[in-house]
Amino acid sequence: MKLIVGLGNPGRRYVGTRHNVGWEVLASLADRFGVSSPQAKFQGEIVEAVVQGHKALLLAPHTYMNCSGSSVRAARDFYKLADSALVVVCDDINLPLAKLRFRARGSSGGQRGMEDVIRHLGTEEFTRLRIGIGAPPPQWDAADYVLGKFTAEEREQMDAAVASAVAALAEWVCQGVEYCMNRYNAN
Repeated sequence: MKLIVGLGNPGRRYVGTRHNVGWEVLASLADRFGVSSPQAKFQGEIVEAVVQGHKALLLAPHTYMNCSGSSVRAARDFYKLADSALVVVCDDINLPLAKLRFRARGSSGGQRGMEDVIRHLGTEEFTRLRIGIGAPPPQWDAADYVLGKFTAEEREQMDAAVASAVAALAEWVCQGVEYCMNRYNAN
């Protein structure tokens, strides 16, 4: 079994913001592969999914982005999953808009939600899929930028990136991180 976590913030004011890209990917995965209704569990919402015969759990922590780690740890520990069975999906201001990047391990890269997950799990040895939201313009505060909404042109690119991320995560479930790094990081 695999655990796919999408990072984001709960509440209507965060819907469609750059920081909620992880949740958008998770919602699309649930639409395509979900086999259960969402359930409140692990300080979040979880959906059971089946991807080409492989069972996966889709977790959207409702703890706010920067406190996501406790939710992820609770789910991982409850299901007794290896860290290699976990992928965390989040936004990244250090990647160009709509760029996907898989990593098998590594630091938080300054993403505070990822930082909290690493702290709670006590390891950097889990897969992450980062989705580029582009860097904030020079006059913008980074926090305001990530909590802002996409322009119409950016939204179009992000919709395509979300669709690509869904396909990529389906391949991660079946083929693993090395396959996905070779296939998606080169583009």
